[in-house]
Amino acid sequence: QLEEQLRKAEGKTGRKALSESDYMEVLERSCSQGWDSYGVLELDGEKRLSGPGMLRQEPMSVMVTGGPWPTRLSKMCHGYVGEQGEAQIYRAHQRGPAALRELLCHGEKGACTGGKAGGPAPAKATQNEL
Repeated sequence: QLEEQLRKAEGKTGRKALSESDYMEVLERSCSQGWDSYGVLELDGEKRLSGPGMLRQEPMSVMVTGGPWPTRLSKMCHGYVGEQGEAQIYRAHQRGPAALRELLCHGEKGACTGGKAGGPAPAKATQNEL
């Protein structure tokens, strides 16, 4: 959603790059948008998040929208913006969709546990007990 909203804003202004105030506004608006078209569906026994911008799912799958997901996704979006910062997110967007996905999903504070796309989850470090 962030990528799509930034791209649309650039198209509306007719400029290659948005001003700082413009991209900050777009990111805030993107996170505050309605996330009601997102939900969870079960595919091959696994529950998956589904909605605009997500990987395409089987057309005959049943998706349950609403519930806690719109609020969770909005909070997650605001969390990305707060942790990464608007400028870093916009610079990644300018490098391309893959760079933005890498920053948000696999970066230092990314939400994906697999390290690199499709890779195994990194082993958890053991902690010494007192």
